[in-house]
Amino acid sequence: MADVAASAGTATTPLVGVFDLDGTLLDTDRALADAFVALGIRRQDVTWGHVLAEECARLSISVEDYLDAYDLELSLPYPGVEDLLGRLDRWAVCSNKHPRLGHAELARLGWEPEVALFADAFDGPKALGPVLDVLGLTSADVLFVGDTHHDRRCATDVGCAFALAGWNPRAATLEDPAAVATPAELLPRLR
Repeated sequence: MADVAASAGTATTPLVGVFDLDGTLLDTDRALADAFVALGIRRQDVTWGHVLAEECARLSISVEDYLDAYDLELSLPYPGVEDLLGRLDRWAVCSNKHPRLGHAELARLGWEPEVALFADAFDGPKALGPVLDVLGLTSADVLFVGDTHHDRRCATDVGCAFALAGWNPRAATLEDPAAVATPAELLPRLR
C-alpha cells in the first residue's frame, strides 16, 4: 500500500473515495461477457475496459441488444466492498458502464453514492474531472480506486491519489505498487 500512502495525504486528512464500478466494486466479468455470448459473440473475442458503444461497434452488435441481454443478477459485490461503502461518509462512482445498467446496478444493491457518473457523462472514456466538479472537490481531496491501467491514467490526469483494486484477480496481475489486497485496507485513507 506504499503508493497509496505516499500519494493519498496523511492519516489526519482522509480522502473521499471515488470508485470505478465494474471490476472494482462489482465482479461483473461474467455478466459483461455473457451478454455478448448471448448475442453470438465468442467469449474469447470480448475485451475489457472499453466504453460499451465502442465494444459493441467493434463486435457489430447494437447497444440496445446488449443492454437487453445483460443479466444484472450475475454481477456481485466483491467481498468486503459493502462493508467498506457502509463505513464511508462520502463516496462516488466514475465508470465507463452504460448509464442504464449502472443506475440499475446501484438501485438493485441499494447503494447511494453522492455522485454516480457513467459513460454518457464523458466525452469518450471516463474522466475524473466531471466527478470532481459535481462533488465540489479538488484532486487533492480524493482517492480514485480502479482495476485497470486506464483507471490509473484517470487519476494521473487530474493529479489525485490512486489505489488498484487488487481484490480483483485480473487487477492483481498488473503488479501495480498502488495495489491493495482488500477493500478494508482503504478504510484508514477514506472518510
